[in-house]
Amino acid sequence: MGSIEVTPLLMHDSPVSPCLPDSGDDSRKFSIIHKPALFIAQLFHFGEDCGQLLGIQLAEPEFIQLVANVCYGTVGPGATNLSTGVVGALLDRSPMIVLSSEPPEKMIGRTVQMAIDQQAMFYPLTKWTTRLTVERVDQIIDQALRIATAEVPGPVHIGLPEDIGSLEAIFCGPAGIMLPTALPPTADEALLVTMEEVFRHSRRPVLAVGLSAVRSKSGGLIARIAEKHRVPVILTPMAKGIISEDHPWYTGVLFHALSDMVADTHRNADLVVAVGYDPVEFNFEDWMPKVPLLNLNTTEADIDRSIYRYVHDIVGNIPDSLSRLAELPALESEWDAQALAERRRKMFEELAPPPGSFGPRAALAILRELLPVDGIMACDVGAHTHLIGQAWRTPAPGLQLMTNGCSSMGFGIPAAIAAKLCRPDTKVACVTGDGSFLMMAGEMAVARRRKLAIVFVVLADQNLELIRLKQSRKGFPVYSTILHDEECPTANYVFGVPVIRADDAAHYRAALEKAFAYEGPVIVEAHIDPSEYDTLILRRHK
Repeated sequence: MGSIEVTPLLMHDSPVSPCLPDSGDDSRKFSIIHKPALFIAQLFHFGEDCGQLLGIQLAEPEFIQLVANVCYGTVGPGATNLSTGVVGALLDRSPMIVLSSEPPEKMIGRTVQMAIDQQAMFYPLTKWTTRLTVERVDQIIDQALRIATAEVPGPVHIGLPEDIGSLEAIFCGPAGIMLPTALPPTADEALLVTMEEVFRHSRRPVLAVGLSAVRSKSGGLIARIAEKHRVPVILTPMAKGIISEDHPWYTGVLFHALSDMVADTHRNADLVVAVGYDPVEFNFEDWMPKVPLLNLNTTEADIDRSIYRYVHDIVGNIPDSLSRLAELPALESEWDAQALAERRRKMFEELAPPPGSFGPRAALAILRELLPVDGIMACDVGAHTHLIGQAWRTPAPGLQLMTNGCSSMGFGIPAAIAAKLCRPDTKVACVTGDGSFLMMAGEMAVARRRKLAIVFVVLADQNLELIRLKQSRKGFPVYSTILHDEECPTANYVFGVPVIRADDAAHYRAALEKAFAYEGPVIVEAHIDPSEYDTLILRRHK
């Protein structure tokens, strides 16, 4: 397949994303990748953030469409190992081109070693799946790019017949040249007038901001509307950074730690203005009061309309719709700014570590202090994720990387590796639980081989804490959540990456300072007290 030129796909001198660990082989071949497929797919399942970090994007300032990332798996187990990362891209709304080898046409339907129906497997996991043919190489690549990056972005799968590499590709046009995806049009004028009317009659609206608002670069408009109309702002976890935690109208993050304190605000709203809100992170019904909804988005709201009767879908260009709200006369807001500020102060006070403690709050607070403001932190999935979602100060989108639509354990390490490959001059840290670390420990070899200066913080509590908490809250006996019956000795190295153990806050601070000064990857094994999770996370959302 070396004759198929897809450089414009990635704006890079390889058909493989620059975020992908190199293989040491000819990078212009489709069959070069010999790394574990699950790691590769996980590495790319936050392709949207990777694209932001790289600056790979088209020129429209109103609604940036990112270039898709590319990953590859071999036939059979290679393809099946890709599946978790691919569904992560689907549910986290990351554009991705997924390539996998398939049996040649003459063997389709036959009993073949390692072969399954990959088209059937990837159908529910992608926006589109197809097989490459020599007659339609250019059309298929162009179509895949458009589908992957169009709203709502996600993965596209292309099966590569194993015998196609020896064939001459037939080009009818400039393959792989990505034409700008059409911007979402401005919403219909009648809808915008309705939006203005509903908003004007509200006295306690709340802005609920989701990850589609991040894609539309709407942070400035959101802050402007909040300030002019005196409206509180709540975020979904993957919208963190779109507005500062110190903004006077910032209220908090839905779904994560101390969500009941956030609910003290939104339960009193008389209108929800959902800006780029994607329920793939958190369903409307799980938190929203029974009030009218203005849905400013590129798609209609997925909400139970038998319960929520007054839903107005303002489908179109998100910044255009926000601009109309920003231009309205200041609302007669009944929100008490002082009460909101006090609530926010109490929330962050409760998220601060108690003096002398060494639990997850202390581990995060010290890391936040030592990681530069523009540093990137990738987190994995677990109890710590719920704490990070509320406590971690995030000055801009893309500086805190998490998966929330899919929430697959094993995300943090490949996300941190990709971030460092994309931004080699930026400090990068990863926060992961010991359970998630076990899933991706082998990738320390990648970090070491590439000499990536990443600080991997392992919150070692010897438990699957989030599962333990959920079992306890539901009245079930705690079952199979302990990783080690006895404390596991700390290794000096994991695949050649040095490990520094810390059992208290002072040693942890010293370990982080040493790790950030190191020229390669370092693991900081923080033996924390997990008991404080019990009072901080899985609180009521209404």
